[in-house]
Amino acid sequence: MGNISLTPRRWLLTLHLLFSGILLGVSVAFLILSLFAVNTNDEGVFQACYHAMHLLSKTSVIASTIGALVTGVLLSVLTRWGLFKFYWIIVKEVLTLVSIGLGPIGMYFWTLKAADLSSEQGLNALQDPGFIVNHRQMAVGIILQILSLVAMFILSVFKPWGERRVKKG
Repeated sequence: MGNISLTPRRWLLTLHLLFSGILLGVSVAFLILSLFAVNTNDEGVFQACYHAMHLLSKTSVIASTIGALVTGVLLSVLTRWGLFKFYWIIVKEVLTLVSIGLGPIGMYFWTLKAADLSSEQGLNALQDPGFIVNHRQMAVGIILQILSLVAMFILSVFKPWGERRVKKG
């Protein structure tokens, strides 16, 4: 498309960094809450951790994912970077798809199931095979989410691999 001037580009980049930072922060909060939940003997704390995670999955995760996605696409389209011009941007786009699958989709369902089971069974849920499988899936999802988000930050800073060479004609 075209290039936007410096000030609007900086505002757009600032919004993109804020949304991305919120998403990374919420992902780290998920990690802390999930570790705390399975290591507590207090049933109220156990249930509260999963309910807090589910609340975050319905609010902050969705809002920050949409915000980061929209501002990221606008930054690509409205600047010289383009959507498919550089390898590092294409890798970020693939990681974004992973992040969307893990964040707004995966975390919503994993935390919903954990919140429901923790409410129904209390600390006894820790012995339920369904809860254990769900918790392990959620833990892997949280770790992959954090790794993909950190990788996107690193790619944005170092911009490796250069520009794609497109054969013409």
